[in-house]
Amino acid sequence: MTDSHFPQPARAATVAWLNTILAERLSGQLRLSQPAPGHLLLSLPGSDVGIRIESDYATFSQACSDLPCSHWDATAEGWQTPLRLPLPAPGMDTLPFPLIEQRATGYAIHYDILGLTYWMLSRQEEVGRTDLDRHGRFPAISSHAYKHGYLERPVVDEWLAILAQVVRRAWPGLPLARHSFSTCLSHDVDTPARYGFSSSGRLLRTMAGDVLRRHKLLEALQAPVIWLLSKEKLHARDPFNTFNWIMDVSERLGIISAFYFICGRTQASRDALYDVRHPAIRELMRRIHARGHEIGLHPSYNTYQRPGSIVSEARELFETCREEGIEQSGWGGRMHYLRWQTPGTLYGWEQAGMAYDSTLSYAERPGFRCGTCFEYPAFDPVAGKALHLRIRPLIAMECTVMAPRYMDLGSGEAALNKFIQLKESCRAVNGKFTLLWHNTLLERQQERLLYQSVLLA
Repeated sequence: MTDSHFPQPARAATVAWLNTILAERLSGQLRLSQPAPGHLLLSLPGSDVGIRIESDYATFSQACSDLPCSHWDATAEGWQTPLRLPLPAPGMDTLPFPLIEQRATGYAIHYDILGLTYWMLSRQEEVGRTDLDRHGRFPAISSHAYKHGYLERPVVDEWLAILAQVVRRAWPGLPLARHSFSTCLSHDVDTPARYGFSSSGRLLRTMAGDVLRRHKLLEALQAPVIWLLSKEKLHARDPFNTFNWIMDVSERLGIISAFYFICGRTQASRDALYDVRHPAIRELMRRIHARGHEIGLHPSYNTYQRPGSIVSEARELFETCREEGIEQSGWGGRMHYLRWQTPGTLYGWEQAGMAYDSTLSYAERPGFRCGTCFEYPAFDPVAGKALHLRIRPLIAMECTVMAPRYMDLGSGEAALNKFIQLKESCRAVNGKFTLLWHNTLLERQQERLLYQSVLLA
């Protein structure tokens, strides 16, 4: 099947969206067009030179993970990959040689770099999938990237780096966009206090757990006092109240932390015990804002298929912040439990007027679910249209690496090496290392040392 079998409006919208991606990543002067089925043309107004890119729309419009995958040795053709490794080429059984061919009118690229970009960034692979985990999430192990061993590589960024090299050779005088590495740090506020916000019965059960499972008798004895004194402000001795410490570390490193709050309850056993309007939460939010950090939304458990619920919870956050005199230039956040459905979840964020979402990573494996560590404009692959919302891919959640239920690397050297490996991959493409670390996983000194080591690496 050729791309001529697909509706022209959908192709036109996709090309327009890809133009936006290329403007952000390479140059706003470049123009992408589809002069004929089977190829795309990257051109520069006023120049007779062009870059012809073979188009495989039929392959990269599939909602499946069964595509073939080959690898390309860029160095054999005089090109350099950011990670200095052979480059995965999803969608291809075998690759022609040369893959990139110089011609009198410019260059021809015999691999659909932009089709791959569309397929990964739009999450076309995930549309309508039924092979989901117990939380209704598309799992890493079902993904093409995991099956073919490139989940921990920013494959889209690597291919766009190759395209940038071709652009430089085609138009040596064209200035290209400059990018620099950064760390983006966020914290989902699922449980702001171990003892505050509990009922008396839950408090007793927590105290029993402190003694029997955690062997922390002193904390159990202090719990009733901490609970009683948490009505207006989080108690300084509550083990989960690590917020000041988090902000201290961020400020020393020149990082702005984002704290995402749950503002609704759609599944009592999975959602937060606190109400965002509680005086202690209001005080915490005022303190975060006063120190120059960000407040965002963490939609409750069952909202990922309910755009209207995301909208109502966003309104709850906005109204509470307005009452506290908290103003921000933009708002974003992340779905609870990383629950996501493509494309439905996009519309909750879009309709709520949020600037960005930072959900897209897998719970059980870290890496590049979208193939990129760069923020980009969202695209609905079903309706074939671009949205105002921006996607900020999550590269690693701390419990994905550390927790026994996932990778089980603990809080020592093995975990640090994994975080550093992911961070260095982002650095290699001058991208953004987006890290999620919950306030509840900074109780122990070893966890704090790991956290600081990751940020300092």
